[in-house]
Amino acid sequence: MSENRKLHDLLMSKAEQMTEEWYEKLDKSDPSGVYSSTDPIEIEKLKGQNFAFHENAFRILIEEESEVMKRMESWILETTSDPELVNTPIEFIIREFMRTRNVYFGFIKEFINANKESMTIESALHYYELIIKITDQAIVWYTHERNRYLKEKLRFQNDVINELSSPVIVISDHTALLPIIGELDADRALLLMENTLEQCVAKGISNLYIDLSGMVMMDNIVARQLSGLIQSLELIGVETTLSGIRPETALMAIQLGISFENVRITSKLSQAIQQ
Repeated sequence: MSENRKLHDLLMSKAEQMTEEWYEKLDKSDPSGVYSSTDPIEIEKLKGQNFAFHENAFRILIEEESEVMKRMESWILETTSDPELVNTPIEFIIREFMRTRNVYFGFIKEFINANKESMTIESALHYYELIIKITDQAIVWYTHERNRYLKEKLRFQNDVINELSSPVIVISDHTALLPIIGELDADRALLLMENTLEQCVAKGISNLYIDLSGMVMMDNIVARQLSGLIQSLELIGVETTLSGIRPETALMAIQLGISFENVRITSKLSQAIQQ
């Protein structure tokens, strides 16, 4: 049996012990995250993830590096989407990677001492290098995938928020309402224009009520984009009615030379719908 296989088998025989000792020495006083959990189900899942990491890492001793990296990548993709780990600060997770690696070093040292007669310096160094390589790569991959997952989650949440903050609400056949609520900055105004046009086409809208009574403020850029939205709606065959224009908004439109002469305007949304 080769030295690599002997070391692999030794480490695997100790893997369950490593996991139990790792958890026993785990700092459970972390202010947040999975490591301070007292839920028995979460604790067992955490131990299972730790044991699976051992299995993947030790394969670097007996398998092609490319195959080992594929297995490790699968483990990382699975754990980075775990809600409990996602809510655990990344510095705590990196700390546990490093603590696990030090445990490996301890067992490798024991193996080297037990095989001094057949062990060369090059072989001993090679074992340390392999463990450093697989654990360092795991840390880099995990951090990268964690950031990618969180960015994707944030992008999805922003898309949902933006969609909910500028909904085209169908109120009858071919007629819909667009309530604009809150502060409308330049970025949101641009997104509002894109979403409104897309939703009007998708829902077959020909009459759209735009209610401005819930809008907090408007600057000159937003006013021009609102005017552009109305013109764009006209180009796709959507007739627009404005309601709830505040005095300050009306004054700014006049000062900017923005005309709503081709648009129906009412003081209240109820009046617009009645008409």
